[in-house]
Amino acid sequence: MFEVAIVDFSEDARWLFLTESVSDLLGFEPRELIGRPGFELVHPDEFSQVKQMHYDTICEDKAAALAYLRLKHKDPFKGYILCAFSRTVVHNVVVGSISFATPGGKALQNASTAQEVEVITPSAKNFELRSSAVVRFITDVVKSYIRPLFSRLPSPFIDTDTSDASSDRSRGKKPAIISFSPLPSQSTRSALILDRFSIHCTVLYCSNDLLLSTTKVLGRSFFDFVTSRTENSVRSWIDVIKSWGVNERGQPSDGGFGFGKFVLLLSGRDSRGENEQDPPLSRRRDARINSRMPSSPRFASHSPGTSRPRQSSTPSTTFDQEIAVDAIFSAHSDGILLILRATSQV
Repeated sequence: MFEVAIVDFSEDARWLFLTESVSDLLGFEPRELIGRPGFELVHPDEFSQVKQMHYDTICEDKAAALAYLRLKHKDPFKGYILCAFSRTVVHNVVVGSISFATPGGKALQNASTAQEVEVITPSAKNFELRSSAVVRFITDVVKSYIRPLFSRLPSPFIDTDTSDASSDRSRGKKPAIISFSPLPSQSTRSALILDRFSIHCTVLYCSNDLLLSTTKVLGRSFFDFVTSRTENSVRSWIDVIKSWGVNERGQPSDGGFGFGKFVLLLSGRDSRGENEQDPPLSRRRDARINSRMPSSPRFASHSPGTSRPRQSSTPSTTFDQEIAVDAIFSAHSDGILLILRATSQV
């Protein structure tokens, strides 16, 4: 089970958004946690380390970072659950996902695609990638077996830089002085949650208006805001993200992060065919972001562009231009999480 979560920049890391699957993961309903400090769920033995991690995540403007820690279940008999917690700074909030931490190939794949791995809970050391031999093994597998899978995708490449990304904190680094006042806004990223069951990837959530207008994108196909010349590439990546997030039993499993670049069309367009309309959003349970779908591993790709995109200095107010973006893709049981940041070119 994988839930998407958003916390603020405050010292308490208060919950701002939680998808419905938090009830399956930790026993709480979203309404029970929204507005409350996220640190209330952290194991007392790990509180100071997690607070330091939250502070460092913000100050260092981290993206696609992964940590293993314990969170409290609502049922006292279940105690604290070992969880995998991914996080990315998105302007003035931290967006990520929380899932059960289960050892195995998928956990190794997840850790190998993250930009950073932090192990807070001592018993979770087996999730940390430190051995260069393991790193070389993963790189060889990517080159020998995974790269050929992308041979039919438009202009792909696999980023196999899986060097040790573990944080100094998991190695005993002395915590820095923490001061949450003031904390600046960081990269102008936006977070979207897309409907995974729809071939059109309907936008279910948008975190801000920095790149796309929230009121403009909600309920529409995400591909309406992807230029036609890069649409096929993005569809191919999303298809891979969906398919690689399934375990050997066909059940959802954590698969890591995918990275790519493409061009947004800020004004939007009609990308749907005449006979390819989704059912009305209001009539589908996915509108409540309560679907159950698998996760994915990492890839990195460039989309082909016939011309260099024009970059807008004020993308939140100018909706008749194109803008190149770096993207982080990850799939969860509540949808596809997509993090976007403006870049200079594709």
